[in-house]
Amino acid sequence: MANTEAALQDAMTSIEGALGVALVDYGSGMALGTLGGSQTLDLNVAAAANTDVVRAKLRAMEMLNIQDSIEDILITLGSQYHLIRLLSGRGGTGLFLYLVLDGKRANLAMARHQLRRIEADLEV
Repeated sequence: MANTEAALQDAMTSIEGALGVALVDYGSGMALGTLGGSQTLDLNVAAAANTDVVRAKLRAMEMLNIQDSIEDILITLGSQYHLIRLLSGRGGTGLFLYLVLDGKRANLAMARHQLRRIEADLEV
């Protein structure tokens, strides 16, 4: 079992092209932990903004009466991938992992695989 700090460190070191990662509470929009980022990538601002993305998708699913759960939300930019992974186990309800990847260096399939592994090991 990994704590938040260890899980974020694991994401930054094991996922090729990781630029930043955060664990976010989508009830409040607050980042519970961040690692990485830059002057142009403020992970606390991104956490709050992407909370709206998660809430909008959950509302859309409710309106469409879709009885399923969200695994990932992917946002592709010209030079980056933004991956949102909703947590489902051991106290993770209401939380998501937010990962920003360099689009030129990242392997999206491997990043998703690694995030699933990190989620499984994360103890919140």
